[in-house]
Amino acid sequence: MNVREYYSYLSAARAQLWNFLRALPPADLDRDLMESGDRFHSIKDLLLHVTDVEDHWVHGIVIGDSVHQQYPHDWVRPQATQYDLNWILEYGREVSGRTAAFLDSEPDLNRSVKLVQDDPASDTVTLDQLLWNVMTHEVRHTAQIALMIRQLGHTPPWLDYMRFARPQVTAEQASADAPDLDADSDDL
Repeated sequence: MNVREYYSYLSAARAQLWNFLRALPPADLDRDLMESGDRFHSIKDLLLHVTDVEDHWVHGIVIGDSVHQQYPHDWVRPQATQYDLNWILEYGREVSGRTAAFLDSEPDLNRSVKLVQDDPASDTVTLDQLLWNVMTHEVRHTAQIALMIRQLGHTPPWLDYMRFARPQVTAEQASADAPDLDADSDDL
């Protein structure tokens, strides 16, 4: 599995989740389900946070062209109840579209990336490591969102990788499906 393949899966799963969330009552998306939580209390808080993290790392740190300025909000404490779901999803579409285009450009995944741009002593990671961090972060929060959906009495969409994986034909299946050419030669 590589970064591009996994990001394609995440994009497909994200689209399914967003379509599902559009059908939920707005009050459910804003309900505080993590009362003891420090910053993220609702489904919309987590949606906004996931987009912020991808925008920060991929577009702010790696590319140097963050989308955040087009969608002004407090990314530390998003308090997403003040935003319409469609605004959050539009921000998410902008960020994910730019990330997909970046990955399509086939960047050097072994390239070193400084985690703090204005600190000469900053730790560095490879672009591949940074992208896996961003994607793993999204998966973890998507699981939290699925749990919140269940807490609200709904059944979340099935977002497992296997739902989106393309079936691969094994050598055994291919040989079992292939016509037996020797048997056909007797009929000639």
